[in-house]
Amino acid sequence: MRPLLWTACSQLLPRGAGLCAPKPAVTAVVTTSHHGLHPQAPLATSSSPPSVSAGFLQPLVAGSRAPRRWSSQFNVPPSALLVARPVGICSMMRLPVQASAEGLDAAFVGVPLDTGTSNRPGARFGPRQIRAESAMVRRYNSSTGAAPFDSLRVADIGDVNVNLYNLPDSCRLIRESYQGIVASGCVPLTLGGDHTITYPILQALAAKHGPLGLVHVDAHTDTGDTALGERIYHGAPFRRCAEEGLLDRGRVVQIGIRGSSYDPDPYQYCREQGFRVVPAEQCWMKSLEPLMREVRAQMGDKPIYISFDIDGLDPAYAPGTGTPEIAGLTPAQALEIIRGCKGLNIVGCDLVEVAPMYDVSGNTALLGANLLFEMLCVLPGVKTL
Repeated sequence: MRPLLWTACSQLLPRGAGLCAPKPAVTAVVTTSHHGLHPQAPLATSSSPPSVSAGFLQPLVAGSRAPRRWSSQFNVPPSALLVARPVGICSMMRLPVQASAEGLDAAFVGVPLDTGTSNRPGARFGPRQIRAESAMVRRYNSSTGAAPFDSLRVADIGDVNVNLYNLPDSCRLIRESYQGIVASGCVPLTLGGDHTITYPILQALAAKHGPLGLVHVDAHTDTGDTALGERIYHGAPFRRCAEEGLLDRGRVVQIGIRGSSYDPDPYQYCREQGFRVVPAEQCWMKSLEPLMREVRAQMGDKPIYISFDIDGLDPAYAPGTGTPEIAGLTPAQALEIIRGCKGLNIVGCDLVEVAPMYDVSGNTALLGANLLFEMLCVLPGVKTL
């Protein structure tokens, strides 16, 4: 039992957490970042001994109390057969945590902001709860055969240090943080936060890639103009993006849209921009695979972004959100949408609007964690076994 506990501590605790034996060589962790993180767990180098199988914990070193750390050139979620799920730092899928995206192919990053919400607040706690529930997500996608952790270097790089008292300043902080992530060549997978955050994220991504295609799953189009005199809030990010030329308007599709409206023709603006709107009624009781074939043809090989608002799903499945609308998509349809993006040139993704306090079961956050894993599985470069 004691060796197993040492193994767990070595795998999951940060440097300086009490293991006194010498450590093997590790990669340098950058400490200057927009992400306010605590001391980070070191990541093993690809020069680790080849005799150790990738993804498995190494045995204790002879004559030493402390075990070796990660053995693979990739970071791998620890198996619950070896490390108990409640053990360790609460990171996404219990992956190693580092302070920047340097050296990573993809990174999970939290944006705990909800000051742009119009109804029930609480999405600032979404990233934390999604990380907690992600302990149930395992290494391989047994349905699709995707093996992201055998293909990409992935870690959790913490949260953007947002300004909860100033929404425009938070947008600046988010944009600057994502500019650093994008500059490193890393694909960000974002844990929201309300949907306001997608606006500054797309500002950073479009600055590198040009106007982006968008696969947007939501109950709402989020193309409002102003609310209470404000132009920046969670109901307006895609109007702001369209105005700034961040979107390739002929490659925007919005799926699952529904609910009552203030206007008799709530989708008029979207049509005028060239967006394709797929109301929830067109999705009821059918597979969305045919739709996604059309979406893939529409998106082509240019860069695209996936933005998934959890309220796109019916509140029977995802009650933990701020602006729920009845008669939404099912989790199976959500999987069809994300898996249908396989082969596209995806440069970023987000999962937003999880507000944990409205779902004491944790199932909304669990669903969010699984959808983020599915997004990771369809990124360019992920092998299929």
